[in-house]
Amino acid sequence: MDISKQVVIVSGANRGLGKQLALELLARGAKVYAGARNPESVDLPGAIPLQLDITNPQSVMTATEIASDATVLINNAGSSTGASLLTGSLEYIHIEFNTHAFGALSMIRAFAPVIEKNGGGSILNILSVLSWVSTGQEGAYAAAKAAEWGLTNVLRLELAPKNIKVAGLHVGFMDTDMTTHVDAPKSSPQDIAKIAIDGIEADLYEIIADSISQQVQQGLAGGVPALYPQLFQ
Repeated sequence: MDISKQVVIVSGANRGLGKQLALELLARGAKVYAGARNPESVDLPGAIPLQLDITNPQSVMTATEIASDATVLINNAGSSTGASLLTGSLEYIHIEFNTHAFGALSMIRAFAPVIEKNGGGSILNILSVLSWVSTGQEGAYAAAKAAEWGLTNVLRLELAPKNIKVAGLHVGFMDTDMTTHVDAPKSSPQDIAKIAIDGIEADLYEIIADSISQQVQQGLAGGVPALYPQLFQ
């Protein structure tokens, strides 16, 4: 795919990885709709600010009417409540699933017909290494990301006949507002944005953005003993 010829909508484009994705797309010549709940918070010269709340069906449908020329969708908008599945607030757990699973699904259901009408294109779901493995501390977020990985696998099969490629990007911690409380190595969102857009241009189905994601992917074949050795000590 030649990204310079694409029309891309990026959710959560007002900060963090979403902003870097939009900047990278603009630098490569794409037309970019920068989605955010508060479009006034979008500071991206050259992009088209777009009011977008992926958990609000009316907001999503309005976005399809405005971005009716879209050929690429990047589901980047996220949340991180830190809620435990066992003891956390159900309200917070719902926020995680409504954002990462149902919100992403809502965007795909709405924009897939738009992309198909425009001749086909790509959808990229920004996932996480935590969609494959849990550290035991991120609770609802990891479970919701695992659900998003599952829907990514299902929808890439359903949308392939419509000339729409569905990809997932797996990445560990990035140096963004959402990880300020995390004491661990972090990737640069600028670097991850370049890797993500390279992956779209290369028509990849799975984009492994860092070494920790690569290691965990390799460990999946080993099952529970490989992923959670502490359970067997």
